[in-house]
Amino acid sequence: MTSKKPRTILYRRRREQKTNYKQRLKLLASRKLRLVVRFTNQRVISQLIQFEEKGDKVVAGADSTALKKLGWNYSGKNFPAAYLTGLLIAKAAVKKGFTEAILDAGLKSPLKKSKTYAFLKGALDGGLNVPHGDDMFPTEERIMGKHIDEAVVDAFKKVKSKIKD
Repeated sequence: MTSKKPRTILYRRRREQKTNYKQRLKLLASRKLRLVVRFTNQRVISQLIQFEEKGDKVVAGADSTALKKLGWNYSGKNFPAAYLTGLLIAKAAVKKGFTEAILDAGLKSPLKKSKTYAFLKGALDGGLNVPHGDDMFPTEERIMGKHIDEAVVDAFKKVKSKIKD
């Protein structure tokens, strides 16, 4: 007789390390929309997602490549781009009547004063109500791009004013 126990096979998305189901269940238990943010090598992607039994529904979306149309000619993955993308998604969500969400940063834990929190600051400034801690945000100079160049700060101010209007 063999004494081997049957092996439990994990869900496919868990095996591929794409979904943390414990974290997802906690986020869904809040019954709020999820403000999803993902950082690629080229851009910042964000979506406002609503849970439905048949599958998640994307209510609004924004991408840092949309900043090019507003006059942003710099990187789509730095601190100012993350902030401006957060501002874009918040404006789109508020326009559709959604004002409350919960941040979903995915498998990576966001670090204090990181791009994730620059994105969150943009979403908060745009009118979304997202639970957060106050000491998590990067400095205003870093969000505006002063650590990069003065020209970035000028472009940041122009694009921010276009989004606010």
